[in-house]
Amino acid sequence: MNNLPGLLGLLFENPLLFVIVAGVLLLSLTFHEFAHAYTAYKLGDPTPKQMDRVNLNPLKHLDPLGTIMLLVAGFGFAKPVPINPYRVGRWGMFWAVAAGPLSNLLIALVCGLIMKVLPREVLVETNVAGQAQLSFVGLALITILGTNIVLAVFNLIPIPPLDGSRLLGALVPPLKRAFDQFEANPSSFLISMFLVFFVLRQPIGNMLSTVQNWAFSLVF
Repeated sequence: MNNLPGLLGLLFENPLLFVIVAGVLLLSLTFHEFAHAYTAYKLGDPTPKQMDRVNLNPLKHLDPLGTIMLLVAGFGFAKPVPINPYRVGRWGMFWAVAAGPLSNLLIALVCGLIMKVLPREVLVETNVAGQAQLSFVGLALITILGTNIVLAVFNLIPIPPLDGSRLLGALVPPLKRAFDQFEANPSSFLISMFLVFFVLRQPIGNMLSTVQNWAFSLVF
């Protein structure tokens, strides 16, 4: 039995699923950050372009610590896109931030539509024991759908540095000042990590599972 956590554990339990999940996560996180960068650039902020973040190359968006955490702990993060709020303004900042979760929802929507139009025999196959199971295509599509739904909803949680706090800050300026003051604390990232992955882990996990299962129910 394998006791390794995170994606490393999955590598030994189910190598094919590891490849699919790791690939989907990498591409989904890349598209998420690219959407932030591209939208901010189009709204007048040259910073993402100058930092070479308006780029679909995953290596431009990987964060070393976030990648290690993903492999070891099963959760991680990409490198945040620098956006100058003075260049894009309050509502430009709102849309540049919203572009990340919206990009994941778009991927999930397209994936869901593909699953709805594909014949069931393309998505489901029969194994040697005569039991129905997802085919490679079905497994890949359901992983893309689930991963992007989770990324979109998770990033909308209003806890810095998640996108939800930026969106809420754009809508309610006093909250932006409070979030900025919090993030000025060198320990803010560790506090947020502890809050999200330990204190609120169960309710957040339940919420994500509920939304993910709802999405799955729409295509199966």
